Amino acid sequence: MNTTYEDNGRSKRIGNALIRPAWTPVTIAMMIIGFMIFWPLGLAMIAYILWGDRLDEFKSGVNARTDRFTKGWSRDCGSNRRSKAQSGNVAFDEWRDAEIERLAEERRNLEKMRAEFEDHVYELRRTKDKTEFEAFMDSYKRNTGSDDEPTDKKSGKRSSKKL
Repeated sequence: MNTTYEDNGRSKRIGNALIRPAWTPVTIAMMIIGFMIFWPLGLAMIAYILWGDRLDEFKSGVNARTDRFTKGWSRDCGSNRRSKAQSGNVAFDEWRDAEIERLAEERRNLEKMRAEFEDHVYELRRTKDKTEFEAFMDSYKRNTGSDDEPTDKKSGKRSSKKL
């Protein structure tokens, strides 16, 4: 996956990154160097390797909560006065208010679409995991020649206990 996208004029590359949340030679080397310099750096690198793929969800969640907090805070404290200031031109003020509302609606729609997409991706992952698990269980049953009931290792008889 070598996807490139634009973000505020900066090009970012996804896919073949040297430092990514996986056990790559670069991340292992960084972990070792981190332990040699200062042991918490090594632990931080292990945490990144293990749970780094969840950072995007964490960042989007923090951003959403921060946006809600600042929106409520600015509404309550009245710091929104400058953005609502009248320019003196009624037509411009009406147009600006309509554009701001249109952009806010578009943002709400995009957030809704993003949430639906995340749900869709989660469902795809769940379905894939389920099919892989079922294939494993079928293979396991074929290889062992057993059903779901465990066997007693000493006698070779099926045990009546459920695990």
